[in-house]
Amino acid sequence: MVTATADPLDFVLPDKLLAHEPPEARGVPRDGVRMLVSTPSAQKHLLFRDLPSVLTAGDVLVVNTSATLAAAVPTVDGHVVHFSTCRSDGTWLVEPRVAGPAGAPTLGPLTSAVAGQRFVLRGGGSVTLLAPYSQGRLWVASLSFEDVRGYLSRHGAPIRYSYVPRSWPLSAYQTVFATEPGSAEMPSAARPFTDRVVTRLVSAGVLVVPIVLHTGVASAEGHERPYPEWFSVPAATARAVSSARRVIAVGTTVVRALETTGGSAGSGWTDLVVTPERGVRVVDGLLTGFHEPRASHLDLLSAVAGVGLVSASYRAALAAGYRWHEFGDVNLLLSDRDVREV
Repeated sequence: MVTATADPLDFVLPDKLLAHEPPEARGVPRDGVRMLVSTPSAQKHLLFRDLPSVLTAGDVLVVNTSATLAAAVPTVDGHVVHFSTCRSDGTWLVEPRVAGPAGAPTLGPLTSAVAGQRFVLRGGGSVTLLAPYSQGRLWVASLSFEDVRGYLSRHGAPIRYSYVPRSWPLSAYQTVFATEPGSAEMPSAARPFTDRVVTRLVSAGVLVVPIVLHTGVASAEGHERPYPEWFSVPAATARAVSSARRVIAVGTTVVRALETTGGSAGSGWTDLVVTPERGVRVVDGLLTGFHEPRASHLDLLSAVAGVGLVSASYRAALAAGYRWHEFGDVNLLLSDRDVREV
């Protein structure tokens, strides 16, 4: 049973709705996950591979081409360090975590960490905490090595949390669009896309264009606001967006990038927080996964589609048993601007 709360976007998420493994492990292809399509006038339960029948010629899908790093590295003293974000001054944001039993996910943030603490990594490098960054969870840190991406590819593993009990290869955390390594966690809204779905979209007159935004860690314990992340919106993407019938963002990362530039070309660091109060100026719809209760992502969803539509979609997803998190199902939210009925 789903328990309602006073806040329409606060709810109890049953454990049975957590996606514990990639859908392929359950015999479901990537594009076979479920997709809830919500507009102000209707909701429909489809499979992701039905997306080309929902969108229309002239729609522009904007995808994130950031690839996922193997960003979790064990330490020699039994902890794990999650590498989150490279900062402009060369330091990194990292999250020290308590390791679980052998082969199990980490147990949570290492709350006893202090400034000056040095973690020797099993790959031979080290990380030194300089100053706390957010809620005692993320830290500004210096590293003893420069080629971080190369180091992680040799010694790291994908970040995973308690709802994913066993390890999966890095390929399970990449999307079909992944070309530019840099994300601590997978831009997972695009995970269901396959070459076949993309081909059908293009054949239907839907344009698929890229941005890059390298995501940092966003563990379920925090629920904090997003922090600065590096992004790039190419000029060709900006031109496509400016002439689009509708702009559909694939993931909250895409919304953040496009709203930072106002749909224009640009790159750099964004600290933009998209809320219902701010609203959106570029994006008309959003394809995304399902987020935990009270997660800051829900504010962004509400900015795109309105609190009422987001709340209705979550009630429907909970009632119909949709799966949550990066290996779960997806949620297509379309605003009331030039909506095609489903």
